Amino acid sequence: MLNNYKVGFVFVSIVFGFMLAVQFKIVQEPQERDTRDIWQLKADLVSEQQRQTNLLKEISTLESQLSNYKTERHESKEQALRETLEELKKEAGLTEITSSGVILTITPLSDELLLNRPPSGISPELLNRLVNELNQYQAEEISINEQRMINSSVIRDINGVTTIDGYPLDSFPIEVKVIAKDAGNVRDRLKVGKAIEEFFMEDLMLDISEPITSLTIPAYKNTIEVQEMEPVLSE
Repeated sequence: MLNNYKVGFVFVSIVFGFMLAVQFKIVQEPQERDTRDIWQLKADLVSEQQRQTNLLKEISTLESQLSNYKTERHESKEQALRETLEELKKEAGLTEITSSGVILTITPLSDELLLNRPPSGISPELLNRLVNELNQYQAEEISINEQRMINSSVIRDINGVTTIDGYPLDSFPIEVKVIAKDAGNVRDRLKVGKAIEEFFMEDLMLDISEPITSLTIPAYKNTIEVQEMEPVLSE
């Protein structure tokens, strides 16, 4: 029993001695210290501040670029809408147009050819046939006495007077302006077509000008009524 006690005492003493040795070593060897002097610390601080400043500048530049991009994108959308609107107005005949074309002049026959008959006016049927013939010859735009023809235009008789969209054609000469990419082709086809003969049969002359390089047709003057359409209200 005594021997066991001695062995235990020796073991405890060894452990206690080892712990004292470790503690003494820790005291003798303190943790590593920052050995940089004050000037080095200041230099490192300045360098870090400069790095932050550069980062802030880059952020500011990127934010400015993003803002410019958003502005350009917004303006490009507005520009696209304006261009689309102008194109739609052009297709609808709401803008003046200048291009190559020919002018047709309608007048009564001379007194000699009329044989003392009073000159008659132009009938809606004859004028409609002329317009249809011009469309067959690839006419792009047509005006009659400066009244622009559009898809909804109506040529009809009102109280014995031929009208186009309500505008009376009650005097001569009547001037028909025609714009086409190939004005010469339109002129040549009219010359050999039925129009001249049909006008002659109704005591009228149809004179066709030489191709004109710059011919202006006015915009449609009346109000276009839109039916069966409602505005969309955004929520």
